[in-house]
Amino acid sequence: MIEAGLLAAQHYAAAAQASVLARLESATTDSEQRIVHGLAWIETSIQALRALSVWASRHQGVGEQFVLQIAFGETLAQLAGGLPMGQNEYIRPADFGLPEHAEMLAPFASGNTVANRVALIDFIRAGGTISDSLDDDALNQVRHQYRRFTDDRIVPRAHRWHLANALIPDEIVAEMAALGTFGVCIPEEFGGLGLGKLVMCIITEELSRGWIGSGSLGTRSEIAGELIMLGGTKNQKSYWLPKIASGEVLPTAVFTEPDTGSDMASLSTRAVKTDKGWEITGTKNWITHAARTDLMTLMARTKPDTSGYAGLSMLLVPKPRGTEADPFPAEGMDGSEIEVLGYRGMREYALSFDAMVAPDEALLGGQEGQGFKQLMRTFEGARIQTAARAVGVARRAFELGYNYASGRKQFGKAIIDFPRVSDKLAMMLVDIVMARELTYFAARQKDSGKRCDIEAGMAKLLAAKVAWANADASLQIHGGNGYALEYEISRLLCDARILNIFEGAAEIQAQVIARGILEGRN
Repeated sequence: MIEAGLLAAQHYAAAAQASVLARLESATTDSEQRIVHGLAWIETSIQALRALSVWASRHQGVGEQFVLQIAFGETLAQLAGGLPMGQNEYIRPADFGLPEHAEMLAPFASGNTVANRVALIDFIRAGGTISDSLDDDALNQVRHQYRRFTDDRIVPRAHRWHLANALIPDEIVAEMAALGTFGVCIPEEFGGLGLGKLVMCIITEELSRGWIGSGSLGTRSEIAGELIMLGGTKNQKSYWLPKIASGEVLPTAVFTEPDTGSDMASLSTRAVKTDKGWEITGTKNWITHAARTDLMTLMARTKPDTSGYAGLSMLLVPKPRGTEADPFPAEGMDGSEIEVLGYRGMREYALSFDAMVAPDEALLGGQEGQGFKQLMRTFEGARIQTAARAVGVARRAFELGYNYASGRKQFGKAIIDFPRVSDKLAMMLVDIVMARELTYFAARQKDSGKRCDIEAGMAKLLAAKVAWANADASLQIHGGNGYALEYEISRLLCDARILNIFEGAAEIQAQVIARGILEGRN
């Protein structure tokens, strides 16, 4: 039934793709955005099922088989009856003019039964676990090490840090650095661990389970390290990479501007070459961890007469690390904090530059006009890592919901005994595994050297959705207590929401996925 159901889903996806291509012969992608993005969601769901099938073939325990059956049954039912693309948006076979595919999928959409959901939660309550092990003892040891660190050093303190809007303590940053967190993918010759994106996913997932802030701290080092490794000069690599890998230098990514969002071709911050170096003028917005960092990877327009992406260059701009009393001590640079609901621990800032000077050698790779291309090469890794962050948040939401439901008694019994509560927990657990395995699939594609912008987009698209759904369901399980700031789940809800926005909003991911599929990209 599993193989037949997957085959039916693939036939539906192929027919949907043909329908979209036919419409685009006389229409634009923008005018047909709904079905174009719907195709992306269909393909993402099917790829998640493929990844889950591979996982289930390696882990054939009782709990894993319940996860497999529920996941296939629910996903195929959604493909047939209405696949959610958002809180109030659904895509159905009829939208593509393919109502017959609903009937073709229906016979295989039977795995998500009451009995299977009850059995899965009963299995967990009896002490069962759903495997997250990999076929590599070294990778499993990495998970164990970071899980222990997270449980000991992050989980007991994270909510207090969040409520105080505190920066991640320096001692925690130092401990993370000692574990190698900031140099996971930096080659050993430059002081890093020389490992791949799959390892990065495991580490990020475990840290984010404790607090998205700790899981996200390494993202800035990941982006900066990859930018320099792929596009830097020999001197830039030898100078910056060892410092990033050791945690001596904490980088921040300075790309977004107030009115541009995802439209990076419209960036207006300028960098002009003078006898002093590169003189930077302009404003940036939503810059994470801007104060307590030592290096900015900054996108600026160095060719003012060249519009669009071709005029953009990437600069490696050193800066003095700020303090609480003086967050932006650099001459020609100022900033103000943007207060946010969640995703705390590093803080968000609006920055302004008024003739701030960067050294002559700041131009990444020594070439102008390459900034956007250089940044694009990091998008795959950044989106895979964001998916891993989402998996960690989703996992913590399940843990909080499960623990609360097991201990909270109403009407003479634990609320986990009520079907609407146990149903939520069962689906939360199933969705975590699907998102995790899709994320790992994308990471393996990246590690194999293959282009994986589609797979990375799929991983982020699904995992961000799961993180938000799980946080919301877990808060619902907590009832009124979940709305109280003292309960950790209130933080998880705020943290989860940003995952659908940064590193490319869900709509951007859907656009990237659909474009790649329609162009026949592998």
